[in-house]
Amino acid sequence: MEKGYLALVLHAHLPFVRHPEYEDFLEEDWLYEAITETYLPLLKVFEGLVSDGVDFRLTMSVTPTLASMLGDPLLQARYLKHLDSLIDLSYKELERTRWQGEFHELARMYNRAFLESREAFVGRYGQNLVGAFKKFQDLGKLEIITCGATHGFLPLMEINPKAVRAQVRVAADHYEKIFGRRPRGIWLPECGYHPGHDEFLKEAGIRYFIVDTHGILHGSPRPKYGVFAPVYCKSGVAAFGRDMESSKAVWSAEEGYPGDYNYREFYRDIGFDLDYEYIRPYIHVDGTRINTGIKYHRITGQVDLAYKAPYVRRWALDTAATHAGNFLFNREKQVEHLYDFLDKKPIVISPYDAELFGHWWYEGPEWLNFLIRKLCYDQRTVKLVTPSEYLDWYPRNQIVTPSMSSWGWKGYNEVWLEGSNDWIYRYLHKAADRMVELAESFPNASGLLRRALNQAARELLLAQSSDWAFIFKTGTCVPYAHKRTKDHIERFSKLYDSIKSNSIDAPWLAEIEYKDNLFPDIDYRVYA
Repeated sequence: MEKGYLALVLHAHLPFVRHPEYEDFLEEDWLYEAITETYLPLLKVFEGLVSDGVDFRLTMSVTPTLASMLGDPLLQARYLKHLDSLIDLSYKELERTRWQGEFHELARMYNRAFLESREAFVGRYGQNLVGAFKKFQDLGKLEIITCGATHGFLPLMEINPKAVRAQVRVAADHYEKIFGRRPRGIWLPECGYHPGHDEFLKEAGIRYFIVDTHGILHGSPRPKYGVFAPVYCKSGVAAFGRDMESSKAVWSAEEGYPGDYNYREFYRDIGFDLDYEYIRPYIHVDGTRINTGIKYHRITGQVDLAYKAPYVRRWALDTAATHAGNFLFNREKQVEHLYDFLDKKPIVISPYDAELFGHWWYEGPEWLNFLIRKLCYDQRTVKLVTPSEYLDWYPRNQIVTPSMSSWGWKGYNEVWLEGSNDWIYRYLHKAADRMVELAESFPNASGLLRRALNQAARELLLAQSSDWAFIFKTGTCVPYAHKRTKDHIERFSKLYDSIKSNSIDAPWLAEIEYKDNLFPDIDYRVYA
């Protein structure tokens, strides 16, 4: 009989990036890389576990923006074109590295991987990856949870609670349309919680959310079991707190597993290493060098990129197996200690960005595969569960009001509200107030007016994405984040003015409906 539980929670998210007005758009590669390096490898792991009869439980958010992109025919076609280009490049690499020993073996590895990805994406899944993940939810192995509609950072929307409510309700409705039932859980964007927001979750039929460690530990009253049991908010919605020990072992490149010298080096790619004329057909159309995903070197150590040693796949897999064993050993000891100390079966919540597995940490899916198999066959102390299962088994829990918190640097709002990005909020707050005004002014709109109101809601939601503020803070792709924020606010403002003056530009409205086409069934009255 187990002494405790482990809930692995993967947060799969990308901002909505879709630009039909361009033939080839650089930032769309974020999606293509994640499909090839994270989502398809995770599905391959799940397929193997089910095929081998391995019982497992995993929790995974699929954010509404990501689900919208994965289901978009234009982006599906563009991904296939991207993948075919990689396959072509991998064949060229087989020829180029023919006499280069270890590099040739790696070229064969990438060629096989890209061909398998194409077969899976087209043949096995019919280009429908959301449906592929849904299959494992229907089998009872995977619990898919939702997120804010566009990953808006909810604590900084508190000035207008109806904006918070809209992020939650639009997400829950979108989830129900895709998965055929209401979401049981939600990953609050950036784990950002503000006391009282759980009321909106209850209204949407959501049972639980994930919060950062100090959100629970600083709760009122103090939680008797720390983060090792859920707590109920006064609304009856449960909050599960992140376990820092297990989280840090995986996400930290300095202190965790991904920094091991045998693992693949992310920052050295043939898109930057090889002769420009050779690689030019496979980089961006404007000639900008980009990551291709073909990387031949391992982390090696604290050395310059030029001195990285060749990657040895066998060593990396052996290391991943060792790290999986180490993680399991530590969770066994942790659970045994907690079981004796707490006098109840604890639950350890281990949440991670899904894109860590495969994209940033190339061996991450294999590590996960080793870990799940070891949990199933090598011990009886720890059992994998989903948060919903735990609540079904243990419905009596302490009532606590978690504190305002996030999983960002310093644990509160600073990442999304500081000198580089504070300017955006005067516009976001004003737009939210105006959207509420529109929703209440036109309670029963139809025809062109209804389309304009729905599109205004979409533009506001897209402008609220926490990704833009995060990019301003980190300093990467800042011009793009600036353009996206500015474009959505300007589109919203033009819609607002045209609705108020009864002068809607129908051709222009159709154009932006095509560009920003997520949430086709949105109802602007969610703001009323």
